[in-house]
Amino acid sequence: MTQSVPLVIGIAGGSGSGKTTVVQEILHRVGQDQIAFLQHDSYYKNRNDLPPALRVEVNFDHPYSLESELLIEHIAALRERRPVEVPIYDFATDSRTGKTFTVAPRAVILVEGILIFAEPELRKLFDVKIFVDTDADIRFIRRLQRDITERGRSTESVIKQYQSTVRPMHLEFVEPSKRYADVIIPEGGFNTVALDMVVARIASLLN
Repeated sequence: MTQSVPLVIGIAGGSGSGKTTVVQEILHRVGQDQIAFLQHDSYYKNRNDLPPALRVEVNFDHPYSLESELLIEHIAALRERRPVEVPIYDFATDSRTGKTFTVAPRAVILVEGILIFAEPELRKLFDVKIFVDTDADIRFIRRLQRDITERGRSTESVIKQYQSTVRPMHLEFVEPSKRYADVIIPEGGFNTVALDMVVARIASLLN
């Protein structure tokens, strides 16, 4: 695989759908040493020019909130076997830290994010497009638990954000992008049959 073009896989789905579980399963079963993993969440635009009170009012579920152009550049670089410096985003302060981490080129480029299929220029870079489909109530409960425990949010703020931006943007951008998927996985990482098929397909494409 050292001279071949890397396989680019996109994993999309609503917030809390179980994308991370699917990604972790692929990383474990295919092998982390074969995968360069990128998260669209790392590419949120820098909002350090805004005071904290205004940062929380930004619609983080709209495609314009993400620097997808930089992600596209990074995928292109990894396809050319060049390492990239991925920005580190701090969700507790809704701002970039100014630091980066290095992602080295691998045989597989795995990209995860809720809006990666909603962007035409980004979408066409994927050789395989996977959409993780989970009921809205399950997604909301997972998001609520994550934002409280991992991102220091209050219950009230999570509910407010869900009602004002997360749900409307899901209906406008995320759900319609499902039609571009090559594979739809209901219930995410709990769907072992679908995961077996996806992992087997990735293995066959690598070979």
